Amino acid sequence: MVCISFVCNNCFNIFYDVFELVLSHIIFIKIINEKGNGMRNKLSKKLNDWFDGFASKATYFLGSSAAFSVAFFIIMTWIISGPLFKFSDTWQLVINTSTTIVTFLMVFLIQRSQNKESLATQLKLNELVASSKDASNRLIDVEDLTQEELELLHNFYIKLARRSKKESNIQETHSIEDEEEALKRDKQVKKSK
Repeated sequence: MVCISFVCNNCFNIFYDVFELVLSHIIFIKIINEKGNGMRNKLSKKLNDWFDGFASKATYFLGSSAAFSVAFFIIMTWIISGPLFKFSDTWQLVINTSTTIVTFLMVFLIQRSQNKESLATQLKLNELVASSKDASNRLIDVEDLTQEELELLHNFYIKLARRSKKESNIQETHSIEDEEEALKRDKQVKKSK
């Protein structure tokens, strides 16, 4: 029972420390807002850079075999300790509380890393689109389009794929502009009939 109490106490202390850090950051930002934007921007950038580095390192480590092994060892220790604590409510509460806190914090770490990786991927794709002479530059900011605009663009690509299948030369490239011109020609042909 002492072990469970120790673990609960440590989980509470960790949670309290994180809460205290966030609260002190909010208070500090409020004080700096009153003193001027220059200092706030520097602090915000430092904190942002620190969190970015922390999130990257934590995500990398927590995706490793070592982290899985530690988590597995903790779960097995908890399971084995069940009979010792007579599978009490406190025994169950320890693992529920611990996993809830870890999961809650990991969501933010993983999302931060995912946002950074997604942005980096978008920038790389934008560079490829911008550097290709045959590509449509309209796709450079495609991630900023609405769902309707994305569906419209998707339909253009479906038509483009169909047109490519009809062509005898499969090596020929097509763009959105080519498809729009082809649609205009098709409409003019239909009107003339």
